[in-house]
Amino acid sequence: MVKIIGICGGSGSGKTTLLNRLKLALKDQEPTVVSMDNYYKPYEQQLRDENGEVNFDLPTSLYEEKLVADVMRLKQGEKVYLKEYQYNASDEPPQEICLAPSKCIVVEGLFTLHYKALREQLNYSVYVELDKEEQLRRRILRDVATRGYDEEMIKYQWKHHVEPCYAQFLQPYRSGADFVFHNDHRAEEDFENLLRNLQRELNFK
Repeated sequence: MVKIIGICGGSGSGKTTLLNRLKLALKDQEPTVVSMDNYYKPYEQQLRDENGEVNFDLPTSLYEEKLVADVMRLKQGEKVYLKEYQYNASDEPPQEICLAPSKCIVVEGLFTLHYKALREQLNYSVYVELDKEEQLRRRILRDVATRGYDEEMIKYQWKHHVEPCYAQFLQPYRSGADFVFHNDHRAEEDFENLLRNLQRELNFK
């Protein structure tokens, strides 16, 4: 039976780092990873705030129906093909990604628990939590290095997009998650506990 794990958490909380650790720890399950980052709509289709700035932190920023449909295809044993999302304009064509079906699927992204149709498919959910100041620091480092934003714009997005959307579309699901992963001084202990839980709850060996 296919098991689906969902990882949710705020921007810069460490979702990808946890995902990579789980991939290694669960290598015997040959997990297939579905990243929500590859389901963002094109820039011109994104909603803008009152100042005309694009807000990428809304659930409507992604192709929700395609995401859910692709997860269902994987669950049914079908391959999924999609294009890697490019945050910045590039002359290079987007890379095509092929996701192969597996007995373990890990879905990672901001709205893993917000999308009801996706949430209902999960066998286990993980909510990643980190101090907000550290999240902002990490987001600044990432977006300056990889997405071409300056620090002023990143702080604007944080105040006007990230924080209000986190409060509305992510935080309400914290209490319903199967496991809250504290990505701080408790991270190592939490990771070991998470692995034990997955092995017990999902019958992983």
